[in-house]
Amino acid sequence: MSHPFNASNILCPGPETRRGFMRMGLAGFASLSLPGVLRLRAESPQPSSERTAVIMVWKPGGCSHIDTYDPKPDAPSEYRGPFSTIPTKVPGLQFTELLPMQAQIADKFTVLRSMRQTAGGHPAGSMQMLSGDPDTRDKPKPKYPDWMSIANYLRSQEGARSNPLPRYVGVNPPTTYNGPAYLGEAYSPFAVTGDPSQPNFEVPNIGLSDANEVKHLGRRSSLRQNLDTLERAFDRAGELEALDEFETQAMSLLTNPKTKDAFDLSKEDDRTRDRYGRNTWGQQLLMARRLVEAGVEVITSSLRGPLCGRVSNWDDHAVNHHVFDALRFRSKAYDQAVSALIEDIYERGLDKRVLVVVTGEFGRTPKVNYDASTGAGNASAPAGTKQPGRDHWPRGFSNIWAGGGIETGRYIGATDKLGEDSIERVCSAGDFLATIYHHLGIDSSKVFIEDFNGRPTPIVDHGKPIPELMG
Repeated sequence: MSHPFNASNILCPGPETRRGFMRMGLAGFASLSLPGVLRLRAESPQPSSERTAVIMVWKPGGCSHIDTYDPKPDAPSEYRGPFSTIPTKVPGLQFTELLPMQAQIADKFTVLRSMRQTAGGHPAGSMQMLSGDPDTRDKPKPKYPDWMSIANYLRSQEGARSNPLPRYVGVNPPTTYNGPAYLGEAYSPFAVTGDPSQPNFEVPNIGLSDANEVKHLGRRSSLRQNLDTLERAFDRAGELEALDEFETQAMSLLTNPKTKDAFDLSKEDDRTRDRYGRNTWGQQLLMARRLVEAGVEVITSSLRGPLCGRVSNWDDHAVNHHVFDALRFRSKAYDQAVSALIEDIYERGLDKRVLVVVTGEFGRTPKVNYDASTGAGNASAPAGTKQPGRDHWPRGFSNIWAGGGIETGRYIGATDKLGEDSIERVCSAGDFLATIYHHLGIDSSKVFIEDFNGRPTPIVDHGKPIPELMG
């Protein structure tokens, strides 16, 4: 297989004609070279409505498994934490009191309680889970492309596609310890950032409100347009026909009403928006559902920011957060958003086509420890105050899986009585990735991509799809 084409090599500034605008403006659009991306994109042999898709909900920093999906009520207090256990809709499966809404729909997903990877740091742990890199050393950037970029790349080899939406979209996506590596930036996500729950939220670079601005697009660094107005203006001038095929596709991404509508949460009724939660996380996951319905095939959404607590992630060391206050602080928004997404996938008939995976890079230490806070804030006491925390724990943790045609209403694997080690149906990061690839129709044991040195490199060099999670 030839080395992937780097779109950045073909883009250069030109005169400020409309054609020049397309080359200059689109080069900066969402940090991607869109004409280049679209040159590399492919048309699926199936309609987008039939294409399998994945929504990954990422919890950066790692969620405590003992305090959520794998409680240990009989463990000593220094392990089990303060939360009581509650029954779920699945006999024999218990969660903690932090997840009442997910407990009520546990028949619609499967809990994998025996994940294990071998890296204790955030960079290496994330790279293991997202790209399969077995290295336990933390690196500043990934050596291997993440599964999202690989899926985008492989599906892009199939031919041109009529859908103007990108294959891969990140709604506040993971931004550290992952990326396309040697595939090139053309396979990064179309990134949507900001708080979609805010009334003034808009997807940057999607619409101008004043038709007069169309005449000056070459001088503008920001593309905020009314899509319909922009499209009509270019059509009247006949200039869309003058653009090459791929620039036309890039223009369609900016102007096609389907694109505009897919990102427009105002199209949802108030009841649905309330159901997900009128907060950043709820509206992120609602947007993910809208996008997957519109034909986006890979969607990532990272649950980070102020809803997590003082340090804006799930990294609940005692120096960062009072771990139990932090879990209480974020649990309502988390529980509501995830349960709404899963229910919606089934109610809308997307459950065979769309796989939902909710995970982080590892769990947290089963044994609680104490340290001095480094600062006051949400879920953290004033600096110097001794408070409880849990540290990084890759030896045993949980994630949940829904849709994808899998059998749900069950749990897979187990950790020991203290939650320290996965001991039953142990699943590796390679198994995790192979399972996602399987849903996307990719046999990870047979696919190799050339790296920077032209060496054929397996997309996963260990692991097999988890049978219980194969649709």
